[in-house]
Amino acid sequence: MFREGKHLQELPSSSGNLPKWTQLQETKKTHKVPFEDSCENECTPQDLIQSWSPPQKRPRICKGKENEDVPFVLARRPRKKRESEAVISWDSLPDELLLGIFHGLPLVDLLKVSRVCKRWHRLAFDESLWHSVDLTRKALLAPALSQVLTAGVVALRCPRTCIGKPSLKNIRSLHVQHMDLSSCTVSVAVLEDIIGRCFRLQDLSLEGLVLSDQILICLAQNPELQRLNMSGCSGFSAHSLGEMLHHCTRLEELNLSWCEFTSDHVKAVANNIPESITQLNLSGYRQNLHIADVEVLVARCPHITNLDLSDSVLLTSDSFQHFCKLPALRQLALSRCYQIHPAALVDFENFPSLKMLEVFGILQDTNLPILTKGLPHIKINSCYFTTIARPTVGSRKNRDIWGISCRLTYRAPFTA
Repeated sequence: MFREGKHLQELPSSSGNLPKWTQLQETKKTHKVPFEDSCENECTPQDLIQSWSPPQKRPRICKGKENEDVPFVLARRPRKKRESEAVISWDSLPDELLLGIFHGLPLVDLLKVSRVCKRWHRLAFDESLWHSVDLTRKALLAPALSQVLTAGVVALRCPRTCIGKPSLKNIRSLHVQHMDLSSCTVSVAVLEDIIGRCFRLQDLSLEGLVLSDQILICLAQNPELQRLNMSGCSGFSAHSLGEMLHHCTRLEELNLSWCEFTSDHVKAVANNIPESITQLNLSGYRQNLHIADVEVLVARCPHITNLDLSDSVLLTSDSFQHFCKLPALRQLALSRCYQIHPAALVDFENFPSLKMLEVFGILQDTNLPILTKGLPHIKINSCYFTTIARPTVGSRKNRDIWGISCRLTYRAPFTA
């Protein structure tokens, strides 16, 4: 049934009987013809070349049911390159957004970014960023003060600093409204230059400074002035003091304690003090403040709520009749007015609006319980220091200026 198979050795070995492609392989083995030459031979079969070539992608031909007679080819589209993510540069940010970023920077960093480029320098010194500045611990204040005042600062706090000579040549009018220069080291000429460019002052403290008549004339150019602290000042005449008080008609708090006043200065205050005054400190004039001056003060300022006439040895209990004309009086200081007898202090029970009475030096501590029992509605000797027109009240950690918190604060580097 089955044909007997022959062994391989018994197969004919003649090349003539072999297929054509087998003969080609035998010739290649014998003559060692290179592949390129064999491919270039015109007798090389095309099917052999295709078998030796790498496989190629062929388009896929699909026949749809609706178009069975018309084949169509599905071609793969090249993938689109992923678009690069958009990168936002600092230069593309609007001014409003940069100002919002700069608003959160402290003073030192704000000065650093101002040196990046011209645009950042312009934005870093925008008025909105320099509303309130505290330069209390700044050593060399002249360059910093020039930049701060040029930037349009509104509230400036720099007490107990050394002010050199700031450059304000190109500025005619400053924007500052609240300024504390208490106990600064500054020349009269520099102070005249600064105050002479201020026309919007509302609160000012010049405590302990040497002034001049020109400075007081410049202060008269600020009709909005409400608080003025000139405690311990000197160097001006009674006439300039009266002119200044005559033009500052909106003053509410005035501190003129312990100045180098004569009796003429005290009379100039009494005769020109504005009616708007509600808190007045005129202490420290031992032989220069008379009861007649108190009578004039009370008549001109009927709305006083806080009055300090301490260290006036010429005052006696006869001045109490003038205090009765102040219906809003809540705090009265008569410390070290030694002509007032302690027994006369009981008369203050007729002052229903009075809440605080300071009589240090008049009343001994042993008699304090007796007076406290006789005046149950009044706190006696509860306040050691006056706060009238003072820019900063409280501990040294308080960096406010008349209730305004300074946004930019200079912090001196730590020194061991």
